[in-house]
Amino acid sequence: MSDVSNPPPPAPESLSFEAAMAELETIVRRLEGGDVSLEESVTLYERGQALRQHCEARLKAAELRVEQVSVGSDGAPTGTVPFGDAP
Repeated sequence: MSDVSNPPPPAPESLSFEAAMAELETIVRRLEGGDVSLEESVTLYERGQALRQHCEARLKAAELRVEQVSVGSDGAPTGTVPFGDAP
């Protein structure tokens, strides 16, 4: 018999970074609390892994979009470079 009171959680890809991180933090607290069954622990762990991967992908995408302003020897801006490529 299925439990209709608990709908399945939304797919990680549909969550914002902040929502996925908040859910991941809740999962970690529940697992660290130690008051969940083994079966539920495994389910929570799998969900946490999916959320972690989603958060990492969102961070990588954001990093690729961020640019740093490069500055010449005279202090004047000379253009932009991708994040992490600045001298």
